[in-house]
Amino acid sequence: MNTDLKQNIQGFSTFQYYRDGVLWYETEVGLLFPVPVKDADTAQFKAQEKSLHLMRWIRKYIEVLNTGDPI
Repeated sequence: MNTDLKQNIQGFSTFQYYRDGVLWYETEVGLLFPVPVKDADTAQFKAQEKSLHLMRWIRKYIEVLNTGDPI
């Protein structure tokens, strides 16, 4: 798993599964990260999204991994 933001926002992220109000996506370099459904509002999430469009959640999750703080 790579936790470098620049590498993770290149290419696409693919939807993996939904659990407990969270959509889980995986970047092309292997980072599995959560997108809370409550953040979605009226947005449409596809099975495959440009990772750059999901940068908000990728960045947040990388910070969690680096600091050890809970989501």
